[in-house]
Amino acid sequence: MEKVADVVIIGGGVIGLSIAYHLGKKRAGKIVLLEKGQLGEGSTGRCVGGIRTQFSTEINILFSLESIKTFDHFKEEFGIDPEFRKIGYLFLATTDLDVKIFKQNIALQKKFGIPVEWLDPEEITKRCPYLKVDDVLGGTFCSLDGYVGPSEVLSGFARDAKRVGVKIYEGVEVKDILTDQERITGVRTNGGEISTPVVVNASGPYASLIGKMAKLDIPVKPLRRQVFVTAPFHLTDLTIPLTIDFQRGWYFRQEVDGFLISGPLDQEPSFNTNTDYGAMLEASKNAIYRIPALEKARIARGWAGLYEISPDHHAILGKVPGVEGFILANGFSGHGFQHSPAVGKVISELIVDGRASTIDISSLSLERFEKGDHILEPMTAFKE
Repeated sequence: MEKVADVVIIGGGVIGLSIAYHLGKKRAGKIVLLEKGQLGEGSTGRCVGGIRTQFSTEINILFSLESIKTFDHFKEEFGIDPEFRKIGYLFLATTDLDVKIFKQNIALQKKFGIPVEWLDPEEITKRCPYLKVDDVLGGTFCSLDGYVGPSEVLSGFARDAKRVGVKIYEGVEVKDILTDQERITGVRTNGGEISTPVVVNASGPYASLIGKMAKLDIPVKPLRRQVFVTAPFHLTDLTIPLTIDFQRGWYFRQEVDGFLISGPLDQEPSFNTNTDYGAMLEASKNAIYRIPALEKARIARGWAGLYEISPDHHAILGKVPGVEGFILANGFSGHGFQHSPAVGKVISELIVDGRASTIDISSLSLERFEKGDHILEPMTAFKE
């Protein structure tokens, strides 16, 4: 393993690999990525691959639009087809407050040219006759949204990161971050020390643990989300959008010949990635309530992953005052996978050029929490 590097990236999920790839493209020197297990075995390998533009803050919309450029042309750039299925996202509003928020969101989204539509209950029934809409007041739909294959995207970034010279090591765990007079000097791992002036924390739900090694309090907590998949089940021959029952915090979409349905998001932090019967029961109840025909479906399997939740459900990106050379790419709160292409680009710009030019990330700094400048996001109830 290298003893000296220009940049060390901690974390071998899609965020770390995207940063590594973009740094390699910019010829940023010797780039080393360290993953304590296997690439993608954390949050990336357990996400459902959702891609959407329907956010209620400008910064998240910008990250979505920039990232979709990559997903649209992923096969041309990386030689791997991520199978971007643009089935659309349908958000269901069941309260007057939902309606108000959704219509505000539409106004913001249309400023960016996003083709989002407001649908009344009659139109929702016409497009999705399998849905129970007795309590639905309306919804929003965007045809740009959909999902891609997480493993394909991960493989593309990993392969091309290696192609552009990045050194990737699996099974190497960072034990300590070395500093001298508030400046990064290296990392200590279970395989030895690496001298470096720049360390990128891209460790997903483990972000706060890595932060402590640099004597930093990074307010990211891991929350478990369980998802379940039914056995093959035919519902309709129509295209089924990824459908979100906003107030219930529940969603479903097609998964091969069956359906993926979301379980609850834990309220207490943990690193638990087991599934349990209670979560399966709640996911099933929500599914049957909104789609009565699913009562006849059978749950075939399930899994759980960890979200890295920040206090305002927005990413924490950029440099850290007082620890020169320490770069954060954390706290994506359920949206890291879909924003990973843009994150890789802006973090590489920050490291190489001194500033992120593609998207202004100043509002996502760690200092915003001390200043009380939280980003207000009305749609925090839903996490893919």
